[in-house]
Amino acid sequence: MPEVKLTAELRTEFGKGAARRIRRAHKVPAVLYGHGTAPIHIALPGHETLLALRTANALLSIEVNGSSQLALPKQVQRDPLKHTIEHVDLVIVRRGEKVTVDVPVQIEGEAGPETLVVVDHNSIPIEAEATHIPQQIVVSIEGLSPNTQILARDLQLPPGSSIELDPETLIVNITNAPTVEALEAELAEAEAEAGMEPTVAATAEPTTDEEPADSESA
Repeated sequence: MPEVKLTAELRTEFGKGAARRIRRAHKVPAVLYGHGTAPIHIALPGHETLLALRTANALLSIEVNGSSQLALPKQVQRDPLKHTIEHVDLVIVRRGEKVTVDVPVQIEGEAGPETLVVVDHNSIPIEAEATHIPQQIVVSIEGLSPNTQILARDLQLPPGSSIELDPETLIVNITNAPTVEALEAELAEAEAEAGMEPTVAATAEPTTDEEPADSESA
């Protein structure tokens, strides 16, 4: 994974008010820590940081006060409405050092006909060198038939990486797609458990716009 260089500024003000001023200046408040060093409070360039953190486990080279530190994002706080970055915790790493991070699972291909694909793990913990963290673990399901299971031991990892899961952990399960009858039975069971009346189709009475004719006696 290539390093992303970000030039940071030291922060001397703290608190909510100071953080708001940093964000108004289109910067991101952050803290850099790890390897026994005292936490370093910094401000990162907003747009460049947003782009860098679109990649999971982005390896950052933080330039601050004339020195450089390699770091990984430990925690990223985002605004739920604006989707901007509110704060970043960065952990210092060293070249050659092994770290454990969660790596996304990417499903590729299409399983065979009449199958249902159930992904049990959308990400998995991987131990890898800090400078060689895979961006994703690709799992191909192309043409797989029902009753096929992909376990942790089946995953293809890059050299130097290992998975921090039991080898028998289920990652992807290929099953038979449910039939209409099975879905209806499941719905009926759920309604029964909830104490609801069974869902039935309503039958409408036939109607006519014509008024009944008056009978006249001869």
